[in-house]
Amino acid sequence: MGMKRIRARATVDPADAPAFFTLLAHSPAVAEARVLEVNTTPEGVETLLIAIDGDHTAFAAGAADTPGVQSVDVTAVGDERAYATLVMRSPETPLFDRIHELGNDVGFVVRTPFVYRDGAMYGRAVGDPAALQRALGNVPEEIDVEVEAVGEFRGGTDAPESALSDRQREALEVARELGYYDRPRGATHEDVAAELGCGPATASDHLQKAEAKVVDAVLDEFGPEV
Repeated sequence: MGMKRIRARATVDPADAPAFFTLLAHSPAVAEARVLEVNTTPEGVETLLIAIDGDHTAFAAGAADTPGVQSVDVTAVGDERAYATLVMRSPETPLFDRIHELGNDVGFVVRTPFVYRDGAMYGRAVGDPAALQRALGNVPEEIDVEVEAVGEFRGGTDAPESALSDRQREALEVARELGYYDRPRGATHEDVAAELGCGPATASDHLQKAEAKVVDAVLDEFGPEV
């Protein structure tokens, strides 16, 4: 049967949503929050690396006042982008803890990032279809889960470069080396074609298909569609 890959959207009624979910999914100061990594100690203390799009100062203040969060450290990388590390005790954030416990079952893995935006959390999992179905059946009743996409797992499709053919990758590498992506542009399709040993139309086709795959992967937080 093979491994399956799913993408799901989870929502919680605002009246029942815990403070941590509200902080990430409902805060007017945060356009999007992405939980990139989670490190959990045997004592149940979690350290989260979160990318924040929005008002990072307001996010830090809100996180500091959120039950279960022991500390927050924010580093801004622009006016609207920041990264934060949060240290939290999962027993004090029970719903978040129960969501993470779903990933401790055998037969599948829950993948990062977890993406929070517009009142919802989006996530992915890969594994045995029966295990995935079992996990969906064990979702806490407070959480409404909608499976948005299901497909065969094809390997490292979450990395944009993995979707490229060898020739498309070569075309991008040559174009970059020649300055095709510089501003102002330092090379033309004809220059790329000459280096690749093909016609300009063929070089243009390779570049357009490669660029489309990379753009699709970047704009879709979860990589190419399943």
